[in-house]
Amino acid sequence: MDALERTDGRGRKAGTAAAAAVALALWAAVACGRDEGGGAVSRVAGLVQGKLRGRPVLRVEASEFSNADLRAYLEATGADAKGLPPESLSRLYDRFVDEMILLEAARERGITVDEDERQAYLARLTVGAGPAGEPGEAEAPLPGAYDRLLVEKYTLLVVRDVRVDPAEVRAYYEANKRDFLHQGLIQVSQILVDTEEKAVSVLRRLDRQGEAVFRAIAREESLGPEASRDGVMGVFEQGDLPADMERVIFSLDEGRTSQIVESSYGYHIFRLDRKEPPALLTESEAAPEIRQIILARKMKEALAGHLAGLKDTLSWEARPENLFFTYQRSDE
Repeated sequence: MDALERTDGRGRKAGTAAAAAVALALWAAVACGRDEGGGAVSRVAGLVQGKLRGRPVLRVEASEFSNADLRAYLEATGADAKGLPPESLSRLYDRFVDEMILLEAARERGITVDEDERQAYLARLTVGAGPAGEPGEAEAPLPGAYDRLLVEKYTLLVVRDVRVDPAEVRAYYEANKRDFLHQGLIQVSQILVDTEEKAVSVLRRLDRQGEAVFRAIAREESLGPEASRDGVMGVFEQGDLPADMERVIFSLDEGRTSQIVESSYGYHIFRLDRKEPPALLTESEAAPEIRQIILARKMKEALAGHLAGLKDTLSWEARPENLFFTYQRSDE
């Protein structure tokens, strides 16, 4: 039996304790002091917000960044500042600090982005913006959006020399063989109908019939998206499908059909077309995935080391006590 090919399935320190307490009190006043009548509490909250907006939350060399800059950054990354808890906003602020330091380094190095790169970036932003995944109209980018492109370009230069040696792939494979043991692959087909009566009728027609009859009924009667493929759903391993379905499907012998299985989609009759027992991927089979794992780790380490060096050489200061939310220090 031919081997089955799987085609479906699965530098920032917080301020002093006193400053943090003040920031917490101010944020509580802003969050809890809203009143529809525009009374004294609302006026105080408005003054607090205005004062915070005018304070820098970060300085990198001669550049200062405010809460407005951070909000624009969050919007450009698709983050909803109103819907995120302080812990998540704090980690996004950490990332904002890192990116602004990288941005300063990119500018000092004289890196720029040309018009072709800008247009390509705009095209990336508009992919899937239209209804049902259709390309949307290109909109003017948010302020600072091209700064993120500049950071991206600089980052690629930092990690461009990262390589993965065959010896590293071999060592990773030997140390993590268990990760490359698949639990057994199966090819599954189905006939899906909308009523139990219809399912019973189909099951009777399949009695003592071969694969050709199953394929014909799947083409004619099945409501599943794979009907045009003679009912073939794809190749799966254990854990890819809903547990109720897996209990039935994995108990079948090769070439056998199941009893009726009800789900929120309707009534299913499954056929286990082919089964491959558990097997360990060879090193050559696992190598592409291993290279990506090691490459991602080494790129992350290279960027972290470079960023640490920039933080030692550039003049910068994070001011989390001025943020529009209560900053929470990372546990890492």
